[in-house]
Amino acid sequence: MRLLVTGGAGFIGSAVCRRMLGDPNISLICLDKMTYAAIPEAVAEFTAGGRAVVEKVDVADRAEVARVFRAHRPDAVMHLAAETHVDRSIDGPGAFVQTNIVGTYTMLETAREYWRGLDASARAVFRFHHISTDEVYGSLGPTGKFAEGTRYDPVSPYSASKAAADHLASAWHRTYGLPVVISNCSNNYGPYQFPEKLIPLTILNALEGLPLPVYGKGENVRDWLYVEDHAAALETVLRRGRIGEKYNVGGGAERRNIEVVRAICDLVDELAPGPRPRRELIAFVPDRPGHDLRYAIDAGKIQSELGWTPSVSFEQGLRRTVQWYLDHADWWRGIRARLYRGERLGLSPTDAA
Repeated sequence: MRLLVTGGAGFIGSAVCRRMLGDPNISLICLDKMTYAAIPEAVAEFTAGGRAVVEKVDVADRAEVARVFRAHRPDAVMHLAAETHVDRSIDGPGAFVQTNIVGTYTMLETAREYWRGLDASARAVFRFHHISTDEVYGSLGPTGKFAEGTRYDPVSPYSASKAAADHLASAWHRTYGLPVVISNCSNNYGPYQFPEKLIPLTILNALEGLPLPVYGKGENVRDWLYVEDHAAALETVLRRGRIGEKYNVGGGAERRNIEVVRAICDLVDELAPGPRPRRELIAFVPDRPGHDLRYAIDAGKIQSELGWTPSVSFEQGLRRTVQWYLDHADWWRGIRARLYRGERLGLSPTDAA
């Protein structure tokens, strides 16, 4: 199989690439714009064996995307390329509209033209897997979970752009017959996550003795999914998911943000003892605008239809993640020095004044 993965140099995309290359029958085309969040070290891992090539291409560049399709003739597409950080979407929504909406449109249109030109046997096996987020559903109350049929109610520019992309992918299947399958995941964490997200930011600040910012009172709830479990789920959906269907992927690990931060503090204290308990570094800060209260995924469909279940508990995954950042200090120290020090993003105009 010749597999085209967009966003393959990113956090989730690189995990997918590493997993898919475990199959000797797969050759990989990694299409990535190589933005600030790209991981050259991860790319080097899966290009070393010669079964993967990297195309530095913006998914919104129609001519370049078409060139990649012509040059590599993929049998399937996994579309992960996206701007993903909610706080950055508050500060600069235009990039999210361009990549997440225009980029998805460009990928769908290019794939449709390519698919129409295939012979019957190649058309029959081709599929376009669009990967999305649970944030498109909005916020839950204290009970209930997101199912595949939950009404969309995005709040942030990020989630709105992903909701638009989902609707485009669904429309290209229903209108044009493009063989599309969609998946929506809960919050990912694990190795190589850019340290602007809650878990890696907290780990690194704890290691450096810096304040650990917690929005509001830390009561926001997320369903946490270890990135390697997500990669396994995405492979399952690609290979066995039904065309035209969507599958929710969750880790079954709901935690309040304050619980996550405290658990990280305790792990860092255990694995890298410091002069004082890291819990003393917790600092509650003004909440971000439009902060959804709770996400929780009903993953019953992917479990019952496709047989996927998460293999890593939150406690196991968090310990692995903290240890990974301890073992890869050269990687994150370079990022902290060059790209992102950990400063607050996503401030409202009032907060920033």
